[in-house]
Amino acid sequence: MTEPRRSLRVQRMTWEAPGVVSLDLVAPDGTALPAPEPGAHLDLHLSGGITRQYSLCGEAGWRVAVREIQAGQASRFIHHELRPGALIDVTGPRNNFRFDAAPRYLFIAGGIGITPLLPMLRAATRAGATWELHLCTHDADAPLIAEARAAGGVVHHHISTQGTRLDVASLLATPRADTLVYCCGPSALMLAVEQAGAHWPAGSLRFEWFAARPGATDGAQDSFELVCAASGHRALVGAGVSVLETLRGFGLDVPSSCEQGVCGTCECRVLEGSVDHRDSILSAAERAEGRLMMTCVSRAATPRLVLDI
Repeated sequence: MTEPRRSLRVQRMTWEAPGVVSLDLVAPDGTALPAPEPGAHLDLHLSGGITRQYSLCGEAGWRVAVREIQAGQASRFIHHELRPGALIDVTGPRNNFRFDAAPRYLFIAGGIGITPLLPMLRAATRAGATWELHLCTHDADAPLIAEARAAGGVVHHHISTQGTRLDVASLLATPRADTLVYCCGPSALMLAVEQAGAHWPAGSLRFEWFAARPGATDGAQDSFELVCAASGHRALVGAGVSVLETLRGFGLDVPSSCEQGVCGTCECRVLEGSVDHRDSILSAAERAEGRLMMTCVSRAATPRLVLDI
């Protein structure tokens, strides 16, 4: 079944930094919304059938922050057309960026990538953990940095125009077994963190991607047999055709959103066969288990793939 939508009201819009506004969302009838987990995000369904994912960054209520992108239809609508009082459809929250317990944390954010980390900073402080944040921005106007500083840890602000770029290699040179690293930001920053931290203990580095990582969906497009155990459908999935498209062709009601392997909406359980994982969500351990796949981008690594659908 498709995840149900709900309509929320835009209670407040706040200027956070040049090109960044936050939206406070509330239930139209005043019902209290459940507290989301740190790292959770919402799907916002905007005009023209556009759906975009935004991290929840509020301390108590449901708040998202949106950076305007000149070529981004969704962000331009939010900045220039959406206004307080309007109703907006959402689904979620969902969480692909879960916050796990640790004695120490290292947070690395690029620009608006601070949004999923803010609730983690607060949660780490409440848990009595030690943490530091490295926030990288182009100039001194950084979104939500005052809230980050108020969260109780150590905040380092790296400003490109002032020549204080973050030295990722030096920061991650020495692995720490007691530390989890959470990173969100532009692909270049996250790839640099991934490379610099490759020698850290398995599972130490956690990433939130809102666009497919470069090359994530590259690879062979071999045909394979797809079997749906619950519904009884089967078909040959050819080159250039996704599993998600094939499932829709069967008439199955499969939820989806980003269709880039970054939101987790189209996740499906694997019963038989190996998966050629091309998403940017599953951890190395989850990929090795082979129990889940993102049907929008991942394919079969074996001639036959059986899904629980």
